[in-house]
Amino acid sequence: MFSIALYQPEIPPNTGNIIRLCANTGCQLNLIGPLGFSMNEKQLRRAGLDYHQYSEVKSWENWHQFHQQASGRLLSVSTRNQRHYSDFNYQPRDVLLFGSETHGLPEEIREQVAIENRLTIPMQKDSRSLNLSNSVAIVVYEAWRQHGFSGNNFAGTARKP
Repeated sequence: MFSIALYQPEIPPNTGNIIRLCANTGCQLNLIGPLGFSMNEKQLRRAGLDYHQYSEVKSWENWHQFHQQASGRLLSVSTRNQRHYSDFNYQPRDVLLFGSETHGLPEEIREQVAIENRLTIPMQKDSRSLNLSNSVAIVVYEAWRQHGFSGNNFAGTARKP
């Protein structure tokens, strides 16, 4: 139902956790390069457990390639945005865009997203950021909740007994 896009992720366990999240929520994952790790990295596989086969992951060389092919409404999630993620009405096919763990989303990319689609997760005043995989989970589950926890992007999501 929704897609997740990670802009230049750097930490393999975070991406592995997000792969597992995608397998359990039916989201597609888009990895926008350059990546800070290899897709064959042991930590990535360990964090994703055996969920890789139940998730759809697409890799993109760079932002331009992804942005040209992206379908659906683009939403950015950043500590620099103002609108709370929980005060937003999500639509099927929305693309939830998150920045890298150390740099977030560059300003020039945030500016390519309509201002009404720039979201943030509230935190304590002096906090810097949340873990990337936690942030993705918070927003994905709110979007999915708004749609009654139904629907998925592809048939391979359901785990076989």
